[in-house]
Amino acid sequence: MKKRGSLFVLFMSLVLLMSGCSSVAVLDPKGPAARTLSSTIIFSIAMMLGVLLVVYVLYVIILVKYRAKNSKDDYIPPHEEGNIWLEAIWITIPIIIVGVLSVVTLQSTSAVEKVPVGYEDQEPLVIYASSSNWKWHFSYPEEGIETVNYLNIPTHRAIELRLYTFGPITSFWVPQLAGQKYAMSDMVNTLNLVADVPGSYLGRNTNFSGQGSALMEFETLAMPPADYLEWVEEVKATAPILEEVEFKGLLSTSYLGRKTYSSTHLTFSPPPGSHADHMNHADMENGNIEHQENKDIHPNPATSPEETEFDAVPNIDPNEPLPQSPAEDSNQDIEHTDHTGH
Repeated sequence: MKKRGSLFVLFMSLVLLMSGCSSVAVLDPKGPAARTLSSTIIFSIAMMLGVLLVVYVLYVIILVKYRAKNSKDDYIPPHEEGNIWLEAIWITIPIIIVGVLSVVTLQSTSAVEKVPVGYEDQEPLVIYASSSNWKWHFSYPEEGIETVNYLNIPTHRAIELRLYTFGPITSFWVPQLAGQKYAMSDMVNTLNLVADVPGSYLGRNTNFSGQGSALMEFETLAMPPADYLEWVEEVKATAPILEEVEFKGLLSTSYLGRKTYSSTHLTFSPPPGSHADHMNHADMENGNIEHQENKDIHPNPATSPEETEFDAVPNIDPNEPLPQSPAEDSNQDIEHTDHTGH
């Protein structure tokens, strides 16, 4: 009875804890890309639960049917060489499961990499999302405005986010609108999304990029197109211009609140080259030089390591013997003592 009581208390505790998680953002999609990913997750969970159900049912049947009290004391199980049908079944079923999950995953990954279905003929709204320690810069070249640490988008319009970073690799993710994608230093990654339900959705950096990475959260506000246009006009009329000196100050500051500007940094600090340019080491005429210069002023999230004994010798001759460790010195002292007798 005590064991049953303990198990019941544990079960109720888990129920109460799970009830506190009223909703999981990734399973509450507000756009077509997020719905595709949510459906894939639910399908995968259902398949895994089906496997667990079969395993546990067979486990209980084996325990009950072949328990010791069901057999005579002198019972000796017959010798079996194996069953080719059983072996074929337990090899084939896992292959089928992995094959089905692989096909579903490939299809969903391909789908979310494209412009969502129904928006292919629509001109996407291009927004450059760049990160720096530990904040997000959102540049709207079409509107000529820029925001820091918040993103406003219109509903029912394709959004093309172009991701890059001025510092370490970060990962852009708005769970209710799209999957995550990395922002890298010398290339631009593209993320397509659509919000078909107005609302406020939490976005974050899901990659560990230093001590402030957990604070890299931002609000994505999806609003009706009319409200979005009204907000853009208000920003153009009231927000200050983003000068290069101001932008360099933003990069060199670790933590910031929300900021809004009536111009973008893309005019004096264009984004890095494309992935193909990066891989071919071609000269990038779209701002890579300026981007590299702004990377140089980016604060280093890590403190400088203490100088070691090897830092004083920058060019070590590879033919020289390696320095001896304290253990080797101790062994030589012991050998010297043994030979001298002292």
